[in-house]
Amino acid sequence: MDNKTKDKLYQFLFSLITEERKSLFEKVIDYRTKHFTVVLENIYQPHNASAVLRSCDLTGIQDVHIIENNNEYTPNPEVAMGSAKWLNLHKYQHETDNTLQTINYLKQQGYKIVATTPHKESYSPHNLPIDEKTALLFGTELSGLSDVAIENADEFVKIPQFGFTESYNISVSVALLLYTLINRLHSSNINWQLSDEERSNIMLEWTRRSIKRSDIIEAQFLKELK
Repeated sequence: MDNKTKDKLYQFLFSLITEERKSLFEKVIDYRTKHFTVVLENIYQPHNASAVLRSCDLTGIQDVHIIENNNEYTPNPEVAMGSAKWLNLHKYQHETDNTLQTINYLKQQGYKIVATTPHKESYSPHNLPIDEKTALLFGTELSGLSDVAIENADEFVKIPQFGFTESYNISVSVALLLYTLINRLHSSNINWQLSDEERSNIMLEWTRRSIKRSDIIEAQFLKELK
C-alpha cells in the first residue's frame, strides 16, 4: 500500500472512532518510543507476563520482543488490562536458538544489547549509557537469562538491592528499570521520539484495533477507492 492510499485509509478509519479516543491516541503517541525496547526470554508465568506488558505500555515502550525457546508466552488478560492491544509484540519461536536470532536481528537494527542480571557487576539504572538505541533483556523468573543471552550482550545492568533475596521478581525488575530509564530519557537531549512514518503506522494500527471488524471495513474502503 503506497503512502497516499495509507493516509486516506487512516483518515477514513480515524473518522469512525470517538473524539475521546482520538484525543487519547494523539496524547499517548507523543510519549511512545523505540529508543528502548524490551526483550523477554522464556517468560512463562501469566501474571508476570501480563504485568510486564502493562509496564511497557505505561512507560511508552512500543516494541516488545518475546523469545519462546522453551516456554510459550501467555499473558493473563485480567492483569494485562488490554495493554497488549497497544504494543507491537514480536515473537521468536521457529529456530533452534531463538535467543541468538533475536539478538542478531536487534543488533542489525542498531540496538545495543543490555542484559539485566544480578550476577554481573556493570551499570546501574542510574548510570547506564542511554545515548544509543538499547534493547533490555530480561530472563525467566527462576534461572534468569540464558548463557547465550549473557555471552552476546554488549553491556550489563543490575538493579540495586539491599535485602537477602537474590533478585527482584521479573515484572518488578521491568517496572523499576523502565521507570528510571524513561525518566532519564525524557530529561535528556536525545532524539527518542518516533519518526513521522513510525507515528503514522502505529496510529493506523491503533485505529484498526479500535474498530470491530475493521478488516472488512478496510477491504470495502480500499475496493471503493480503486
